[in-house]
Amino acid sequence: MFNIICYGEVLWDNFKEGKKAGGAPMNVALHLHKQGMNSVMISSVGKDRDGAELLDFMRHQGLGTEYIQQHPSLSTGIVEVHLDENHQATYTIVQPVAWDGIGPSTQVKELAQKADALVYGSLASRNEISRNTLLDLIQHASFRVFDMNLRPPHFTADTLLRLIKHCDLLKINEDELKFLEDLYELPSSEYATNLLNLSKLLGVDSICLTLGGKGAIVACENKVYTHPGFTVKVADTVGAGDAFLATYINCYLQKLSPEKTLELACAAGALVASRPGANPEYSYEDIQNHRYEINRQD
Repeated sequence: MFNIICYGEVLWDNFKEGKKAGGAPMNVALHLHKQGMNSVMISSVGKDRDGAELLDFMRHQGLGTEYIQQHPSLSTGIVEVHLDENHQATYTIVQPVAWDGIGPSTQVKELAQKADALVYGSLASRNEISRNTLLDLIQHASFRVFDMNLRPPHFTADTLLRLIKHCDLLKINEDELKFLEDLYELPSSEYATNLLNLSKLLGVDSICLTLGGKGAIVACENKVYTHPGFTVKVADTVGAGDAFLATYINCYLQKLSPEKTLELACAAGALVASRPGANPEYSYEDIQNHRYEINRQD
């Protein structure tokens, strides 16, 4: 069993119909746990009702809370989620909140040294306290996964480049690819070409580009791998990318081929997109069966 650390925001996503536990790093941790990995979440909640309920949620899901700090003055994170007619999500993110103040600790540093992977995003680095804690942890991790997950205006180019500099696997979507293309003034080109160019420019071993229902592309060791994705009836897209990433990490650590890794990661994203909420119940076997069922229907 692999040991994986997920660092960053834990929060409540407020939907029109009610609130649901969320935050990309926590979603990834939950998806890893569903797939049989030993995942640990490092974050902070407030000493309030929302914080207590969030801790209860994580415990109920089987996710340990021993590394979730309780901030003495900041409240638990809240995000207002808006879904358009195509079920695409946009977010209004409250600040400052407890996960803006994640502090360092000796225990967490030792945890990072023993972990098989450290997963982090950009949002929790909007505040200097949490950013410095993360930058220190990165120094102790053996395999570092950066889920860029841009949420304007909660990032700067300088911070992003510092986080990219340390990662071994970078996951981005189409908007984030465009941001990097503009930042480096790359000419308009095919996805594959610019992913290979960025891999060299950034010094990142692997870059994974997710394309929603159109699948994903990975540039790795000067080669490109693609998968067209799976067609499903979408309930909502919240958490689909997190399920994709968790499955990609799982398969990567198992040393599956890039082709198989992409196929299973796309199947996981499609499975979660076909069910409401960021954390529907499923197992690693369900992902394999889902992929088989869809292929058989095609």
